[in-house]
Amino acid sequence: MNQSPALSGLFRNRVIRALLLSGLFLQIGIWVRNFSVLLFIVEKTDGNPYAISLISVAEFAPIFVFSIIGGAFADRWKPRKTMVWCDVLSAVSVFAVLGALLFAGWQAVFFAMLISAILSQFSQPSGLKLFKVHVPGEQMQMGMSIYQTMFAVFMILGPILGTFVYQQFGIFVSIGITGIMFLLSAAVLFFLPADKETEKQEKTTIFQELASGFRYVFKNRTFVILSGNFIAAGLGVGLTQPLAIFIVTEKLGMQSSFLQWFLAVYGAAMLVGGALAFAFAKKIPPIWMLAAGMVIDAVMLSIIGFSDVLWITLAAQFFSGLAMPAINISVNTLILNNAEEAYVGRVNGIMMPMFMGSMVLMMSLAGAFKEFLSLTMVYQLSAVFFLIGIVLVIPLLASKSSKKAKPTAGEPVS
Repeated sequence: MNQSPALSGLFRNRVIRALLLSGLFLQIGIWVRNFSVLLFIVEKTDGNPYAISLISVAEFAPIFVFSIIGGAFADRWKPRKTMVWCDVLSAVSVFAVLGALLFAGWQAVFFAMLISAILSQFSQPSGLKLFKVHVPGEQMQMGMSIYQTMFAVFMILGPILGTFVYQQFGIFVSIGITGIMFLLSAAVLFFLPADKETEKQEKTTIFQELASGFRYVFKNRTFVILSGNFIAAGLGVGLTQPLAIFIVTEKLGMQSSFLQWFLAVYGAAMLVGGALAFAFAKKIPPIWMLAAGMVIDAVMLSIIGFSDVLWITLAAQFFSGLAMPAINISVNTLILNNAEEAYVGRVNGIMMPMFMGSMVLMMSLAGAFKEFLSLTMVYQLSAVFFLIGIVLVIPLLASKSSKKAKPTAGEPVS
């Protein structure tokens, strides 16, 4: 009964409305781009695995190179203007790729992926900063829940949409739609409140601001603990993500084509999990939501590793997907709740690569682990990494350390 007024109050916030609509356009553009590029490259290279792997390189490499820098500039620049320009420049790069496809070679599609991924490292922390500035604390976790639910919807619909557009219209129309979606996102962001003018401060270099960001993170007990948690979670996720196909073929004895349904169960569960996270956002502190999500994921990964019964594996996969939105939502909420406005971009830029870096490291080693250990033991090891992450946040659970931190606090946040 209390959820309806809270929901209506949330959607009365023009920042929430604008960011959600912008996110909708971006998700359409990104999924159409990703799948059209994937299918186009498979077609052009006859499924060359090296060329296909370069798609992931173009998508993920900028996270390591530009995430910290982008976070620092997000703290320095005006967030609304930054987001608008990033979307506009992404659209320009996409339309430039159209020209390159006409007059150069098909390899130009990698350029669209790379430029867009780089610009997102400047835009994404600016979006978090707008959340911090314009969304009241009591609405923040609910707002993140809705945002996460939208991502879950596109995990199911995105591949279908991207595949349909490419198969019906080809690469040129697909890339054109991507550019138009980026421009529509930029147009929506104009409806955000104007960036507030900040007081003139003593000029500092970007390197000084980066150093200040690192000091801020590592002097804050909450962020130090969360950093360890992020690394442990990344190791756990990266270890199993490339091995899902072997669960399908070796454990369940199914054809490899069944993988799409195995992953669809996870995506559908994320959609339900996002709705549940929204329903309980005001009742459960984010640190408890993070711990609960990781406990569920650890147990379900262990079950998936042991099970060779289809319905048990699918049930575990469903509950694992159900827990993932709780983890994602609580992570973003904890960063926003504990970081001062001036440091939001740098905190995000420093901490997120810890998760991504450990995940990609384990993704690269997953095949070797499977060779030296059994598939079952690899999944148990992944569950252990999640349990380590839970143990690391026990001090925060005890101190209820999810409130706003002081910039140089070395003591537990109360």
